[in-house]
Amino acid sequence: MASSSGNDDDLTIPRAAINKMIKETLPNVRVANDARELVVNCCTEFIHLISSEANEICNKSEKKTISPEHVIQALESLGFGSYISEVKEVLQECKTVALKRRKASSRLENLGIPEEELLRQQQELFAKARQQQAELAQQEWLQMQQAAQQAQLAAASATASNQAGSSQDEDDEDDI
Repeated sequence: MASSSGNDDDLTIPRAAINKMIKETLPNVRVANDARELVVNCCTEFIHLISSEANEICNKSEKKTISPEHVIQALESLGFGSYISEVKEVLQECKTVALKRRKASSRLENLGIPEEELLRQQQELFAKARQQQAELAQQEWLQMQQAAQQAQLAAASATASNQAGSSQDEDDEDDI
């Protein structure tokens, strides 16, 4: 494997991704670890080869950014022309997914409601939530107060019955 840099470990495809592709492509086939490592290295080398050729094509056309067309031309010039129709299909799928993402991220803008109005509505919702929270806290406080009063009444009632019981005992002792 010819490489211009010494740190090839930093420039490899994640093994988990390759393992997943192998399992999806060949579900009933066992693949040795050495073979998996070889596939990772081959994929990495293939990507280096295509990207280098696409970079040269990009430079020749005096562009600074490699475009999908440069990659397609690189595939053709390296003898991988039979893959171009599949590459174009995948490129179209990627563009469709990217467009859907952009549309999803701009839905807020597409609502037709000004940002100031949305902010006002948000503030109203926050105020309503704070009010509900305050009412809940008030109800809990009232319930605690009622429980405390009931406990005081129960304690006072118990004390009164204890005092009444002890005065009854004293009256009984006087009778003896």
